[in-house]
Amino acid sequence: MTSDKKNNKTIHVVFSGQVQGVGFRYTTREYAQRLGVTGWVKNLPDGRVEMMAQGDEETLMGLLKELKARFGAGLRDQQVSDVDHVSVFDTFEITY
Repeated sequence: MTSDKKNNKTIHVVFSGQVQGVGFRYTTREYAQRLGVTGWVKNLPDGRVEMMAQGDEETLMGLLKELKARFGAGLRDQQVSDVDHVSVFDTFEITY
């Protein structure tokens, strides 16, 4: 669980595949909150899902691994990039 915010990393992820209409955002929020990851997740108009997440690197990679395990082949791709200069999030929420 992340506790030292100054050592946090921020990642931006775009998920594609069968990621809308299957509880993906709600599951992502549940896993993130359990792991102590902060940020947000939202659906995109083109059927993909976008996430901005903060935590230590090991925890963030654990979140991505858990999502891949849960959604399996339905999660076709996840494009992950590091983000600089972003505000610190206090919670993990679903946004619209």
